[in-house]
Amino acid sequence: TGVERGTLREIIDWLDRAYTGTLGVEFEHVPNDEARDWLRERLEAPVEPMAKADQQFVFSKLFAAENFESFLAKKFTGKKRFSLEGGETLIPMLTTIVESAGDSGVSDAVLGMAHRGRLNVMANLMNKPAGQIFAEFEEAAEPELAEFGDVKYHLGFSNNLPTRAGGSVHVSLAFNPSHLEPVYPIVEGSVRARQTILGDRERRRVMPIVIHGDAAFPGQGVVAETLNLAYVDGYRTGGTVHLLVNNQIGFTTMPYESRSTRYATDLAKVIGMPIFHVNGDDPETACRVAALGLEYRQRFGSDVMLDLVCYRRLGHNETDEPMFTQPVMYGRVKNQPSSATLYEGQLLETGAFNRAELDEIKAAVRDVLDQAYAEAQSAPMTIHIDTLTGRWDGLGMAEPAAPVVTKLSPEQLQLIGARLVALPDGFTPHRGIARIVQNRRQMIEGDAPIDWASAEALAFGSLLVEGTPIRLTGQDSGRGTFSHRHAVMSDMNSEAEYTPLCHLGDTQAAFEVINSTLSEFACLGFEFGYSLADPTTLVIWEAQFGDFVNGAQVIIDQFISSSEAKWQRLSGLVMLLPHGYEGQGPEHSSARLERFLQLCAKDNMRVANCTTPAQYFHLIRRQMHRSTRKPLIIMSPKSLLRHPMVVSTKADLTEGAFQPVLDDPAAQSAAVERVVLCSGKVYYDMAEARQKEPAPSVALVRVERLYPFPANELRTVLDRYPAARELCWVQEEPQNQGPWQFVQPLIEAVRPDLGRLRYIGRAPGPSPATGFAKTHQKQQARLVAEALNVSAAEVQADGPLATTAIAATQPSS
Repeated sequence: TGVERGTLREIIDWLDRAYTGTLGVEFEHVPNDEARDWLRERLEAPVEPMAKADQQFVFSKLFAAENFESFLAKKFTGKKRFSLEGGETLIPMLTTIVESAGDSGVSDAVLGMAHRGRLNVMANLMNKPAGQIFAEFEEAAEPELAEFGDVKYHLGFSNNLPTRAGGSVHVSLAFNPSHLEPVYPIVEGSVRARQTILGDRERRRVMPIVIHGDAAFPGQGVVAETLNLAYVDGYRTGGTVHLLVNNQIGFTTMPYESRSTRYATDLAKVIGMPIFHVNGDDPETACRVAALGLEYRQRFGSDVMLDLVCYRRLGHNETDEPMFTQPVMYGRVKNQPSSATLYEGQLLETGAFNRAELDEIKAAVRDVLDQAYAEAQSAPMTIHIDTLTGRWDGLGMAEPAAPVVTKLSPEQLQLIGARLVALPDGFTPHRGIARIVQNRRQMIEGDAPIDWASAEALAFGSLLVEGTPIRLTGQDSGRGTFSHRHAVMSDMNSEAEYTPLCHLGDTQAAFEVINSTLSEFACLGFEFGYSLADPTTLVIWEAQFGDFVNGAQVIIDQFISSSEAKWQRLSGLVMLLPHGYEGQGPEHSSARLERFLQLCAKDNMRVANCTTPAQYFHLIRRQMHRSTRKPLIIMSPKSLLRHPMVVSTKADLTEGAFQPVLDDPAAQSAAVERVVLCSGKVYYDMAEARQKEPAPSVALVRVERLYPFPANELRTVLDRYPAARELCWVQEEPQNQGPWQFVQPLIEAVRPDLGRLRYIGRAPGPSPATGFAKTHQKQQARLVAEALNVSAAEVQADGPLATTAIAATQPSS
């Protein structure tokens, strides 16, 4: 390619054409020698003039982007639309990527972007009916969307997009709120799920496309977290096409105020992707580079960055005045012809088209919107979101009242259990794991009660045998943070790994357990995206400690808790959040249960705090046997994983089901005057104390599911205690945290005849727990004693709580 011989001037001219002008390329940091050579050859090759048909295609898309914005500005004056004006070249670039994808074997693409230009993308790339967009401007919502819903520039859309070559690519534009970049890991997770469904092991049939802003890409930490997933086995998707719309400004912030790097794209270098900087006023080069980027992704299975250097013609939204803050910049922008106008002049100047031809193209583009608007005026459409289609077919938005059967037959349990404890010949486990396997064997054979980890393994195994795939991810999830799970075992001699849950039978579903990167934000977003694309897989994200979920709060607030209300998008994601106060300090005690409960409404998710292995077993199985999908938040245990009282029998798994409320098995109903309600580990602290100092007048009742709140089940239990005169709520968390503020009015409404619900627990505090174990033990002893109406000294004798405790603030008065 290029020239092999020539004068110095010829060589310089040749290099100038390749590397200067409207295109700049960074690729020397790419670690793959073959990829660098390939790029060099492609970039230095002579550029063939674009065919007239292709020029017509580019101009048509470019003018359509411009016309769309001007049309909306006239018809819906003063309405926010987050205009693409100044960056219209995005539309022919995206269209070129889809066209090239269809020619290279891609059947599906998932697109993620923020709000700027989203309406334009939906109209001119996704072929969303213009009448639907007009309905969104008019806020003509269907009943199921009217109460909540979301603004028009946050919505998603899916469609089969035909290519000019006669093919088709199914493109899904992900829903996304005003947080700009959280959609990035969600797109990656959705792509990974689709690749798994299609058996796309080469990761060439489904691809992610993510559009970034020049301020958001270097500014938001989730970008770095997600980039770090690109080549990690459990998360790789075969390369992402990144398209950065470089407006050279963020809100009112100039580049020197928003980053410390020379280019907005410099962060992309950390994973060695090539970076193409292209001038938005050169749409032909932009489209050529878009096709080259797609070809690179397909050939090398790597990310690629396309930096579209353009501008924002208006303010952050259509009511802003950018001259307030950037008068010089916007003085130039005001006088800058649009990209479509410049390209039109170029086509006329070169003689590629005459005026009549271009006017005909523009008239055809205008007619499409004019006709759609006229039709919308005569027969107005309403806002509509397609849901429960494709793999979601057969699932509902709400759950029927019929009970969900989760029990196993003894024969099924025995068969699955036997395979879980069978190790291959010649495999030498660590002696500690050998003991665990032997203990589990005794549990399966009925010689010992079943502990938490074994119940989980049996729940997982039964679902796998039934044909439900499982994806479990988190920091140290293979072994388990508390060294309890050991789903993956290592041979002591060869380090070869063995995963019993992958060897249950030839017809079982796939089981993945993945030790994630040290990330909560990106990793939780990835798993949420996976769950959106595949409701038939049990997707579980596990926090190393419950508090660590703080780092993923945006995903919880903006997606997990609200995606159904805003976008009618369901998710069956399970979150395991270790929670419990054992004197380990503020950061290893609380999974911030109160935050999840505050987000609960309209039956949007499930929040549970199980206290027995059987409860956990049935709850996990129930998640996939239900006829709908809701996020399930489980406050998972730490000390209870090995607590001698926290066990179940085989019969507990082969009979019954998950119980939202557990009554006190030791209480004599006629003698009970005080009913103590609680949730989670504190029950066992009180039960242990009661063994030392009997309290026959006290019943300990566990609320196992906090949302939806089990009012009917609780009323049934409370009715068993006709002599009860006092109702109390006991919790380990400070009074301003934990379930208290959520459950108080709900419990009082169940039995108003018992008066005000009494609170027993720690005083309000700004921190979840004390950092001192001795202080914690004293606080725990006092709240347990108050609950049982005995002295704290009696509770603390011989330190029965010292081995099962975690955190606090100040004791209540």
